[in-house]
Amino acid sequence: MKTPFAHDILQQALPRSVQADVPLPRRQRYYPSPADWRDEVLYFLLVDRFSDGQESNRPLLDRNNRIAARPRGSDGQNWRWDRWAESGAFRWQGGTLKGVESKLDYLQALGITTIWLSPVFRQRGHLDTFHGYGVQHFLDVDPHFGTRTNLADLVDAAHQHNIRIILDIIFNHSGFNWVYPGGAETPAFKPFPQRYGFGSWLGQTGQPIGATIHTTGEGVWPQELQAPDCYSRAGLGDLGGGSLDDPHAEHKRTDFFTLRDFDLDYTGVLSHLAECYKYWIALTDCDGFRIDTLKHVSFEQARNFCGAIKEFAANLGKANFLLAGEIAGGDFAEDRYLDVLGRNLDAALDIGGMRPTLHNVAKGLLPAAAYFNGFDPGKAEMGSHRNLGQRHVSILDDHDQVSGEKIRFSSEAASDQQAAAAVAIQLFTLGIPCIYYGTEQSFAGPEASERQFLPGYKSGDFADRYLREAMFGPLHPRKSGLAGLAADGEDPGLPGFGAFGTAGAHCFQSDFPTYRRIAALAALRKQFPVLRQGRQYQRPISNFGAPFELGAAGEIIAWSRILDDEEALCIVNPHGYEMRGGNVIVDASLSPPGSELTVVVNTQQVVAESTTGITHPVSSRLRVKRMDDGTAYVEIRNVPPSEVLVLVNHP
Repeated sequence: MKTPFAHDILQQALPRSVQADVPLPRRQRYYPSPADWRDEVLYFLLVDRFSDGQESNRPLLDRNNRIAARPRGSDGQNWRWDRWAESGAFRWQGGTLKGVESKLDYLQALGITTIWLSPVFRQRGHLDTFHGYGVQHFLDVDPHFGTRTNLADLVDAAHQHNIRIILDIIFNHSGFNWVYPGGAETPAFKPFPQRYGFGSWLGQTGQPIGATIHTTGEGVWPQELQAPDCYSRAGLGDLGGGSLDDPHAEHKRTDFFTLRDFDLDYTGVLSHLAECYKYWIALTDCDGFRIDTLKHVSFEQARNFCGAIKEFAANLGKANFLLAGEIAGGDFAEDRYLDVLGRNLDAALDIGGMRPTLHNVAKGLLPAAAYFNGFDPGKAEMGSHRNLGQRHVSILDDHDQVSGEKIRFSSEAASDQQAAAAVAIQLFTLGIPCIYYGTEQSFAGPEASERQFLPGYKSGDFADRYLREAMFGPLHPRKSGLAGLAADGEDPGLPGFGAFGTAGAHCFQSDFPTYRRIAALAALRKQFPVLRQGRQYQRPISNFGAPFELGAAGEIIAWSRILDDEEALCIVNPHGYEMRGGNVIVDASLSPPGSELTVVVNTQQVVAESTTGITHPVSSRLRVKRMDDGTAYVEIRNVPPSEVLVLVNHP
């Protein structure tokens, strides 16, 4: 149910001042934090691209007949790939907060316990920043998504499903709310302490309106952020320029293209932004924040902001309110911010080199050690933090793919089910696993034969679009700018940016084999604490009498999680086309002579009609064998391509 603060604030006009109009609560009863975020399974979705709640009015996509979901244009022309790509890069598709709420049963059945929403705050109406990172009003929800009430209702409904909600927030920059002198949008960077003068605020349609803001559709809100000195005004520089340790480095002062960098050292700016996000905690009862562009604020600014949020949440009974930072620059940058911020920052998103490494290991293109060495403090820059489990969020795919090619895992996978094998590695290794929307449906973009027609595919301009299909299958996107907010704001001139290069058909298929495999794996993770909080050991394997050693690329991946006297042995066959097996070492002290390990999940069996032909069916037992030197092992045989087994010594 809504909190008293939410009930009161939603009865009033939209706040114009965070200090004067927002009496923040304290010592009230809010939804509690989890004891340990390692127990959670996160699901990241782009609100605009997930659901509009109207899927019952559209057919389920027939993946074997995609051509049927590639309609002619309104001008009678055949399907055009350039129009589909244009729709995905430059237009809102129509997903809403009510749409997300309509899919809570779908997500709960998948095993999701926490939803991470893309930013929902109001954007500039004349622009098409569907991603949500160009904020114009920090105290309002963008009308494309719904209302503040819709957001509070979503969090409340999610909590009733035992699902938590994380909001994506930005305090490094605001949207394209003003221009430099002379109307310049992206002048050349000026190093500290130089800066440009202030030009003009932008009106509701993007027109310069001078130095005075009159309505909530103009400039930026709340009022506390309207002083020109709230902004660095340094122009456009190198987003990677300068040292992490330099608080005035180029990468910390530059605009993000036209998104305007805040001067967080200017009096009050940092505290006012913190108050804006305290307001969202109090209003929605959300459970954590993903913090965008954290690398682009100084250590001191990050520590002070995160500390303020942590303390406010704790005073509402959210003692473990999650703060997870997006820190570009790879493992070293993630490690550095976690070190300096300490307890004020809970975790970093694993968006550096480990993400493409996970892709390649799960496809059998790299040996498993390439991934597991990343947890070893002696072999990896972030090892000391990643090895703690709760200090990193495991990412397979996301909306940016800042490292590697901008394609989803399934785009070049051997099969649909290979995505489930990759997610198994996420779910059963150290960390907080995060599944990107559509992974459970093996989103892969258009078939390979059609990709030649896609502008910027993989790494070109606006290549991010191919990570952001609309799962609900709109027939058309919204019109550009303010026209897209009208009731008749659908643009018939473009196809919707539906999955697999389609329009007009949704992909919420709960009996899809990849969905079913992931659901079974997530349910097992929930059942066995050892899979969430146990110590982790990659296991050597032996084939055909060879010595035990860590497997080569394409051989079975084997690792154990150990918690007290329990051992869970996890097996993934990363090979996309061939069966794999081997003798796998287990803990000799936990598995005495004559003991057995019991199979508790087999993803082949999850989707099979019978156990015929399944070598290690669920509930079958494998006897632990011993070599003369005391080495304990079990014999794993005939694991089909991209399938997963988990065995435990205490079923």
